[in-house]
Amino acid sequence: MIRYYESVGLIPAADRKTSGYRDYCSHDVHRLGFIRRARDLGFDMEQIRELLRLWSDRDRSNAEVKTIALQHVAALKQKGEASERARRRAQASGGRVRGRWPTRVPHH
Repeated sequence: MIRYYESVGLIPAADRKTSGYRDYCSHDVHRLGFIRRARDLGFDMEQIRELLRLWSDRDRSNAEVKTIALQHVAALKQKGEASERARRRAQASGGRVRGRWPTRVPHH
């Protein structure tokens, strides 16, 4: 995933040690941690990009960050409600199924 984050510009390409291993500075390690936490919370890549931009902008308003977070919470709530409706429909339709499953499978 780190190479992907580099390729989409979420983190700069790392320097390489003589051994060929990537060498990240502490700032990049913090960015990677931020990206991981944001992904774990379900933020999409564009939201993460915007949050990183705001994080890097010391003159930004906290209201901008709060707006993105609240929009994300609202989207999660909608998804949860849709999942709950689907669960209830599936559960309700299961009670209307009549008939029996065959006890043995016929051979052709």
